[in-house]
Amino acid sequence: MAIVLKPEADTLARGWVLALLPSLFVASGCSALIYEIVWFQLLELVIGSSMVSLGILLATFMGGLCLGSLSLSRLVSTRWNPLLVYGALEFGIGACAFVVLAGLPYLAVAYAAYADHGVTSLVLRGTMCALLLLPPTILMGATLPAIARWVESSPKGVSWLGILYTANLVGAVFGCLLAGFYLLRVHDMSIATYVAATINLALGAVACTLAATATYQPAPAALLDRGPWASSSNAAVVYLVVGLSGMSALGCQVVWTRVLALLMGATVYTFSIILAAILIGLGVGSGVGSFLARARTPARLALGICQFLLVPCLAWAAIAIHASLPFWPIDLTLTQSPWYSFQLDLVRVMWAIFPSCCLWGASFPLALAAAASLGEDPARTSGSVYAANTMGAIIGALAFSAVLIPAIGTFQSQRLLIAVCVTAGLLMLLTLMQVQNGSTAAQAGRVSARVGTSAAAGVVSIAAALIWAIPGPPAGLLAFGRELVKLNPVPDVLLVREGMNSTIAVAQIEEGVRTFLVSGRAEASTSPHDMRIQRMIGHLPALLHPRPRSVLVVGFGAGVTAGSFTQYPDIERIVICELEPLIPRVVSAYFGQQNYDVLNDPRVQVVYDDARHYLLATREKFDIITSDPIHPWVKGSATLYTRDYFELVKQHLNAGGVVTQWVPFYESSPEVVKSEMATFFSVFPNAVIFGNEGERTDSDAILFGQVEPGPIEVDGIQQRLDSASAARVRASLAEVSFHSALDLIATYVNRAADLKDWLNDAQLNTDRNLRLQYLAGVNSNAYLGAEIYEALLRTRRFPEDLFAGSKETKELLRQALASDESRQ
Repeated sequence: MAIVLKPEADTLARGWVLALLPSLFVASGCSALIYEIVWFQLLELVIGSSMVSLGILLATFMGGLCLGSLSLSRLVSTRWNPLLVYGALEFGIGACAFVVLAGLPYLAVAYAAYADHGVTSLVLRGTMCALLLLPPTILMGATLPAIARWVESSPKGVSWLGILYTANLVGAVFGCLLAGFYLLRVHDMSIATYVAATINLALGAVACTLAATATYQPAPAALLDRGPWASSSNAAVVYLVVGLSGMSALGCQVVWTRVLALLMGATVYTFSIILAAILIGLGVGSGVGSFLARARTPARLALGICQFLLVPCLAWAAIAIHASLPFWPIDLTLTQSPWYSFQLDLVRVMWAIFPSCCLWGASFPLALAAAASLGEDPARTSGSVYAANTMGAIIGALAFSAVLIPAIGTFQSQRLLIAVCVTAGLLMLLTLMQVQNGSTAAQAGRVSARVGTSAAAGVVSIAAALIWAIPGPPAGLLAFGRELVKLNPVPDVLLVREGMNSTIAVAQIEEGVRTFLVSGRAEASTSPHDMRIQRMIGHLPALLHPRPRSVLVVGFGAGVTAGSFTQYPDIERIVICELEPLIPRVVSAYFGQQNYDVLNDPRVQVVYDDARHYLLATREKFDIITSDPIHPWVKGSATLYTRDYFELVKQHLNAGGVVTQWVPFYESSPEVVKSEMATFFSVFPNAVIFGNEGERTDSDAILFGQVEPGPIEVDGIQQRLDSASAARVRASLAEVSFHSALDLIATYVNRAADLKDWLNDAQLNTDRNLRLQYLAGVNSNAYLGAEIYEALLRTRRFPEDLFAGSKETKELLRQALASDESRQ
């Protein structure tokens, strides 16, 4: 691998640079991806995990890269040794990483003091992102333009920057896998940051050492005074094309991630695998593109061909994802090893998207070669091309995630992306047809009007045919995700909608049983077992609290839990916090009978926001907070199972307040459940566990905590149920086979005090580690619910001090619990 150096560089410098530059960029790419994963995870904790919040994060992160790539050539003189500049940038990135890690808690406190839920909140979120991310990302974006001044100011010389870009992508793949599969799974965000920062500091030291021994002589200023947009004939078109390339690449990444996460499960590992597969393709393509540019292939012609070839490749991806991969006969529950699952997932992803990613990767070095001209500052060329590509990527990511997918869906979005690639190719073709003068290299890529017109007509015809012919995703895939391959026949799908944050569906599983699904996972249903747990999550805190007036419900689901609270006339206010706006508006009507038409109750207010952000911003306190989040292995959901979150919940409970938290046993393992319970018990040490003893006693449970622990008055609860005002509550409980207070309290499983030995080795889930989502992701195909339930019962003793009531009532409860144990 060779870099074309300036003639003034001495032999020693040439040897060191040739040997180390690619290695430096491998390490730099590794640290950058570790930061990206860690920072996104850190900032989600403060400003929420909705698509609006994530869109702001993405725009800030990539916007910093864009600013850095554009700014360096204008702010840093060509007289400075590029290696010294690069070293200073790496030192700066490492220093900023420590500031982000240490300063986030203080910014979170400041944010909570002024936050609300309107436009001001969005502005504040954006400001926080800028404060945290712009400095290090600007420095990251400046690294490639900084080192670009080592290369010759010609299309051939600048094309060698593609090699460094390839090396950077290789490092990014490693960093993605290192962070996603090891650092954040085994350690925490602090350790991951220290590793990445150490890499930056080492890179800075190596670069400065090279700068001290290498001779650098800048090119004459007269050759570097032209702006990048006038560097060569029709160069602006090159920037536009590479911008459209970035737009289609990030747009496809958003769309593919949305659908592939349905297919493979929305774990943190799935997202790491998809990102790694994309980076692998980009790296391979960038290497090929760099070789083509170096081999004197007409760069503009090759760049245009890449955009045209993306048309059939994107069509292939749509066919593979929609019509092939969902029907591969793969049942991941047949193996207990997650590593076999990860291998299969990587193969499936690569099968679908690798060709397209290679072409996007090749486009960048080809654009560098196409935009460069002799005598131009290579820092300006590389910075401008990188900025154009990044700006297109920002537009693509935001447009498709926040606007187009909710408006037209993933299928129509993929059709639109094919049209974007056709447009980019036609722009490049039009430029080649217009070239009349210029260098020999430019003339070599010229296309005659007749040939160009014929080629354009042919490509447009093929693209139109493919856009019309590619199959859409089956409703079963959007509804059931990875479970689709097991279903024969596929149940009737009544509703499928793709929202801003998730894909939702309603299906008729069997006669009288309707299921609500989010991103391929069943989250609620009208089956007796599910109705029982959904009502319990609402009725338990409402009855165990002596006189509740206000309720916060985290997660709408089918509205059954929220609807349970509407049956209590003394409750005056019910706030529902839901991340996906489509769920209450669209899904609620399909479960109107079960949720008591909850949205039309005047006491109900729906807040469309991330629950953590809502609690962080609101000053309101509640008598009851009930949390029914999705499974902890789903990316982002583990933030609702952390000790910090439970502390936040406790702070927003009134005196005597109570909280309930849903815990699933299925698609889980003992280690996962231990982590969830131990984390909850660390904040509510006198917590109690109630189990769902319906059709599958090993399915799920409810954790019940109190601000001020006290005995459970069984007779008092019965007296409340017997009152005339509780007629609707009695009817609601009877629908799920609870006919007395004794029936409800007899679902008692165990309590924190009697589980200390079992939880001795449990890992606490905190905001700083979030290990739960990694632990749960490894075990998302496990079905060990019976084992977990039996372990919880093993140490159960009748808690004389917990249940208060008459001697007769306590004896009946004792008998009910003994009968439960004898059935196990």
